[in-house]
Amino acid sequence: MKKWLLSRNIYVVLAYRILLILILFSLSRVGFYVFNHKMFPGVTPVEFLNILRGGLLFDISATVYINMIFIFLQILPFDFRYDRIFQKSLSYLFFITNGIAFAANSADFVYYRFILKRATADVFGTFEGEPNVVKMFFKFIFDYWPATLFCIFIWFLMVYLYNKVKPVKPQPANRFAYIITNILIIPIAGGLMIGGARGSLNESTRPISISNAARYVNDPKDVALVLNTPFSIFRTSAKKPLEKKNFFDEETLKEIYDPYYVPSERVPMTGDNVVVIILESFGREYIGSLNRDLDGGTYTGYTPFLDSLISVSLTFDVSLANGKKSIDAIPSILASIPSLETPYTISHYANNQIEGLASHLKKKGYYTTFFHGALSGSMGFDSFARISGFEDYVSYEQYPYTGDTDGMWGIWDEPFFRFFAERMAKFPQPFLASIFSLSSHHPFIVPEQYKGRFKKGPVPIAELIGYTDFALREFFRKISDQPFFKNTLFVITADHTNESIHKEFQNSFGFYSVPVILYKPDSDLKGMKNRIAQQIDIMPTILNYLNYDEEFIAFGNDLFDDSYESFAFNTNGSTYHLFMKDHILIMIDYKPVGLFNFRTDKFLESNVMDFEPELLSIMVNKLKAIIQTYNSRLIDNNMVVRKQK
Repeated sequence: MKKWLLSRNIYVVLAYRILLILILFSLSRVGFYVFNHKMFPGVTPVEFLNILRGGLLFDISATVYINMIFIFLQILPFDFRYDRIFQKSLSYLFFITNGIAFAANSADFVYYRFILKRATADVFGTFEGEPNVVKMFFKFIFDYWPATLFCIFIWFLMVYLYNKVKPVKPQPANRFAYIITNILIIPIAGGLMIGGARGSLNESTRPISISNAARYVNDPKDVALVLNTPFSIFRTSAKKPLEKKNFFDEETLKEIYDPYYVPSERVPMTGDNVVVIILESFGREYIGSLNRDLDGGTYTGYTPFLDSLISVSLTFDVSLANGKKSIDAIPSILASIPSLETPYTISHYANNQIEGLASHLKKKGYYTTFFHGALSGSMGFDSFARISGFEDYVSYEQYPYTGDTDGMWGIWDEPFFRFFAERMAKFPQPFLASIFSLSSHHPFIVPEQYKGRFKKGPVPIAELIGYTDFALREFFRKISDQPFFKNTLFVITADHTNESIHKEFQNSFGFYSVPVILYKPDSDLKGMKNRIAQQIDIMPTILNYLNYDEEFIAFGNDLFDDSYESFAFNTNGSTYHLFMKDHILIMIDYKPVGLFNFRTDKFLESNVMDFEPELLSIMVNKLKAIIQTYNSRLIDNNMVVRKQK
């Protein structure tokens, strides 16, 4: 009888319920790995056990944050805590708070595939104001039903096992001792909660952060397995503004990295039109002509039109995105502003004064316009287009025809590109026009009349890549006989990658590989240039090509200037990457953790950090100089050229 009563002691029951959540978090971690195992090649059973062990630390922290109120109300030294209604109310609190946490964890089963990190607090800013967010939510629930069923299974276990053990009000022989014991438990429980939330009971140890997950993996890209989504959101919800860094003095800093551009020759601008085409989720992997060596040289890809266009265009043997989300890409491509740790458009500095490509060209008499087939407000593109200098923004609401909507994101690519071509014929020249496609996106459905027409592949997006490639073909066919065509520079790139097919692209190099294509009809812009290109290079490259004659600030490089070493960089959360001299440097908390040769080590399996000290030093200094410059210019709102009075 006494043993039975001990098992019903309110503190034992509380410990049981907290342990239940920890077990379910570990089970979710297993589910996360199983669902995305192709994204984590090389994880051995021994390493996964170490991941589970390390993950427990982050699970304890998240569990304390989630259940803080629940725990506090359970340890109150008053008998009303045994009341049936009180306990019932607490059970609902427990189910709702933990249920939301596990729902977020399960949603990351899918979301991780797109951003390659556990969701952080900026996820709320990413979808804030998105007109179709509710429709997208339910569509994802049904389309990714295995993750949904797993979440329901976790919920079922939580409710079922929670109710298996319930506290029983004790009948103490010594009432005074009972009261004193209950009071003393409060500071003990409080101390354990603080230690659990911090990840340590040692006061001299800093609270655990996302970067601490790297301790438990051999490859930094596997940290998502160690973390859980609620922890990632909690730890980034109060993200502090950037901090100024002082790695170098000002003179040394400018020698290593300087985003201030001064035209070397004051020659007349060409007056060419510019069209920037941003393709949704168009990873470089999907383009056959850019991957001749894949599948033993037999790979053809899914873009027959782009392949033909690339044969008369200038491309680059390495080309990379500066982020993993669309809201990272727009500032990068159209204003040469990358997103370091937090997407620029939802950072503390989103209202800084900037001059994007449109601002610069508008000063030279260019008409500037941005086209996006989604509802106005989607992803905040309309706001950034306006901030970066675009004169007009054309969206779903301005589309004059009916029956061309996909029912989810907006207008199908083929009719919207046709509409873009129609409007382009009426633009005053010179013009800068940019268009962002949207069909190559979940739920990966082609228009009814084109079903079965495009090549399918091992990932669902492949067919949509073919459809958007077809939309591009029709677009170029429609404008090729227009008077402005031969006087127009076309730049084609992608916002980010999507699901990978080949192991060569399932790493920190392939995850960011997007095309950067420059096409000018009947020009000398042809061939494959041995150079690293990135999205933030597009603005300075265009301005240089047009002989832009004013000073400007751009974080990227001029791809036509071979007088200096090319490089690219990006971040995924607090993990920084620098691509330079055929190597990729991975840095966490400003400390290098990996150096890989992406030319000879296609799968990034051999960390040469200890064998290349000189190269490591050069790349670490370059990356630190980029971070110092970026932070300082954003903090000081120093992103435009200040005119001397």
